[in-house]
Amino acid sequence: MEANRVYNFNPGPATQPLEVLKEAQAEFLNFKGTGESIIEISHRAKEFEAVLDQAKADILSLMGLGDDYDVLFLQGGASTQFAMIPMNFARDGKVGSYVVSGSFAEKAYKEAEILGVGHIAATSKDDDFRHVPTQDEIKIADNAAYLHLCYNNTIYGTEYHYIPETNGVPLVADMSSDMLSRPLDFSKFTFIYAGAQKNLGPAGVVVVVAKKSFIDVKHKDIPTMLRYGIHLEKNSLYNTPPAFCIYMVGKTVAWIKAQGGLSAMAERNAKKAKILYDAIDNSNGFYKGHAAKDSRSFMNVTFRLPSEELEKKFVDEAKAKSLCGVKGHRSVGGMRASIYNAMSIEGVERLADFMESFRKANA
Repeated sequence: MEANRVYNFNPGPATQPLEVLKEAQAEFLNFKGTGESIIEISHRAKEFEAVLDQAKADILSLMGLGDDYDVLFLQGGASTQFAMIPMNFARDGKVGSYVVSGSFAEKAYKEAEILGVGHIAATSKDDDFRHVPTQDEIKIADNAAYLHLCYNNTIYGTEYHYIPETNGVPLVADMSSDMLSRPLDFSKFTFIYAGAQKNLGPAGVVVVVAKKSFIDVKHKDIPTMLRYGIHLEKNSLYNTPPAFCIYMVGKTVAWIKAQGGLSAMAERNAKKAKILYDAIDNSNGFYKGHAAKDSRSFMNVTFRLPSEELEKKFVDEAKAKSLCGVKGHRSVGGMRASIYNAMSIEGVERLADFMESFRKANA
């Protein structure tokens, strides 16, 4: 580990690839010989447009998508997409169908509900969001404009391990916390969005990957900044974009390609997850995982200890060993280790070793 740096298990803003941080540091004062920082040059400058276009190309390449898809860089967080999606697409008597599998999936549904176009296709709320609803549980509305999923549930530590069949209904997915972490048949999705602050870069930009034909709409009854068609037409440059964040996303996706792409990420992420889930499963009940085994996330590992007192002690002692950000979300409690692409295997091994020593000392 780099001197003076910790193992950062925070859920987002989250750990970033050290190589990317160093590259940005090295060229921060003078980007591409311009004599200016990336945060100073015009978003209309050819140097910045080259950054944006290369980031788009690398994202589509990693996802195996062609010219029928485009990439948008938007602001307002994934939470703004919760409202923009139904505003743009659930129209003319149609509704948005939602699989409610966690807190953010529920928030997305509630935005559609405010607009009077929300429909629950399935929910695992009665199970305390311990599992991802199965294909058989999903009942899409007959007048659905789309089916919306939250593909990985950061708070509860669950993740889809299948792509739901929609029988032609456009599939929309919030992939904020597992974007570009593994290969998928992304062509089965019509619209994907992700807040960058977990696997893609710093907070401040949302990456949208969508079929052009789906988002090329410019409804005049929606405020301009909330129209996907405008952002498509203007190449994400309708207004001043979050230039530094886009620049960092570009560097991060280039780093993923250099590591071997999504297959390499998946192999590494599966290995990391196995280390922690083995530590939970082999603890003789001292650690109890929240998620059902067939719904376990490779990105966010959630678990409880025998008492809240021990959980507080665990967090404090972990931090003292430079294992930071392991406290669970306030709505769930317990522990959460977020092990995104940039988290090293070494960091996960250190956490697993600490879990074992803590168990022995406190069981």
